[in-house]
Amino acid sequence: MADLFHNFGADLAIGPTGDLALSSGSLLTQQRVLRRLLTNGGDYIWQISYGGGLAQFIGQPGSSGQISAIVQDQLARESRIAKTPAAQIDVAARVDGTVTLDIRYADSTTGQTQSLSFSL
Repeated sequence: MADLFHNFGADLAIGPTGDLALSSGSLLTQQRVLRRLLTNGGDYIWQISYGGGLAQFIGQPGSSGQISAIVQDQLARESRIAKTPAAQIDVAARVDGTVTLDIRYADSTTGQTQSLSFSL
């Protein structure tokens, strides 16, 4: 099923026909994962437990273990992430305070392993 194409922190996009762009498949899963991880817990009033709040670690020398635990918990709550095999999460904290996440997960809609990398 398609949903609106929306990268976290960006505007909605216009599709080739002038309508709002749609996202589906693995791209939609990636967008949902980013939105879930970066949304602050409690900010989504219809589902208070939604959101990992990783934005709180931007520019902060956060705990790699704490970040990894938050990601693992939020991925377990995302319906488009397969429960098995378990997601692999690598968190690397650099001296300048930047935290880089590399996440590998199985997309439950396609069955394929996907990678998602981003920095805080």
